[in-house]
Amino acid sequence: MKLSDAIAPAFFGLHEEIRNNTYTHYVLKGGRGSAKSSFISIELILGLMRHPDTHAVALRSVGNTLQDSVFSQLLWAAEVLEVARFFKATKSPLKMVYLPTGQTILFRGADDPQKIKSIRPSFGYFRYIWFEEWNQFGGMEETRSINQSLMRGGEVFDAFYSYNPPERMNDWVNLETQEQRPGRVIHHSTYETVPPGWLGRQFLLEARHLKTVHPQKYAHEYLGTVTGTGGEVFRNVTLREMTDREIGTFDRIRRGLDWGYAVDPFVYLVLHYDRMRRRLYIFYEIYQVGLSNRLAAERIKSENALNREVVADSAEPKSIAELNAYGIRAVGARKGPDSVKHGIQWLSDLEEIVIDQRRCPNAAREFRTYELERDAAGNFKARYPDRNNHAIDAARYAVQDDMTYAVVR
Repeated sequence: MKLSDAIAPAFFGLHEEIRNNTYTHYVLKGGRGSAKSSFISIELILGLMRHPDTHAVALRSVGNTLQDSVFSQLLWAAEVLEVARFFKATKSPLKMVYLPTGQTILFRGADDPQKIKSIRPSFGYFRYIWFEEWNQFGGMEETRSINQSLMRGGEVFDAFYSYNPPERMNDWVNLETQEQRPGRVIHHSTYETVPPGWLGRQFLLEARHLKTVHPQKYAHEYLGTVTGTGGEVFRNVTLREMTDREIGTFDRIRRGLDWGYAVDPFVYLVLHYDRMRRRLYIFYEIYQVGLSNRLAAERIKSENALNREVVADSAEPKSIAELNAYGIRAVGARKGPDSVKHGIQWLSDLEEIVIDQRRCPNAAREFRTYELERDAAGNFKARYPDRNNHAIDAARYAVQDDMTYAVVR
């Protein structure tokens, strides 16, 4: 069989990048029927046959799901590539052995971490690592721990991560894949790029039906779109890089500060408000736990060279006085009944909130993931949650005069 008959067209470019060792980490996300797991299983089989000193480990978050998922998928890949006769597969333990060389594919569940830490190949090293249904693992800390256990003894590694994106924007895997990291590529695929004959008539009928009756569910399940749960507060956020030249044109600079120290972070934001277009641009942040007022003042001075006004949370008048003693022109934010609700609604009603994610990663995370909480019946609560909102509070304080202007006019 020709390789092009086994790999969906959407993955041709990725196949070449794997052959050329372009990256170490390959994140494959998408909706149902996108063929991402099929592609990875084929790459693992081809990789072992191409590099005789290497082995592979296929992982799921729960061990008892291995046989019916990655194990079956790799058996399928060997069949499709017409090399199944060269592999010996056993179910107790789950294992595949490439007979010409003795290379192995092992299967492990993250719910038994000791079995991952203790495995060692009889020769060579584990070059290929596959996290199937990556979103079901315990986050990046668990992912790093597993990789640290397996990525030993070699120079070149290929780690694959396949998953269907969860609908919640603040799910850890959705947040993680918003960040660019060296040595990692993120690939998105859908069933629309797969030859229809591979999927079958019934699959396509089900997809079209859901698209008609429930477009949002269709977008999430079949297109792998992070649609959200409906409780997102800020649906007007755009993440993009701002150049120094663009920032230099900003003429309505605002500065806001939210106090924090031991547990909550100290947050200082600098932004520009385009009143005519109702757009807010956030381009500078200080976001740190354990930052004293003295050190905070020094960092604020390095940004606010002209000592423009900084609007701070008025709940700490002593800290405001201390900043003024250090030479920062800080004033307390005006507060009143429902000021939090009013401020958040004003921000969420703007035409756009543009955040430079590279310069302000924490503000980007907060605004993108701030959601209403649900009650026991699953309904959204009327109140805005008071957590993970430190940058949001700093932004509210910074634009207090702009909100007043909007009400008065």
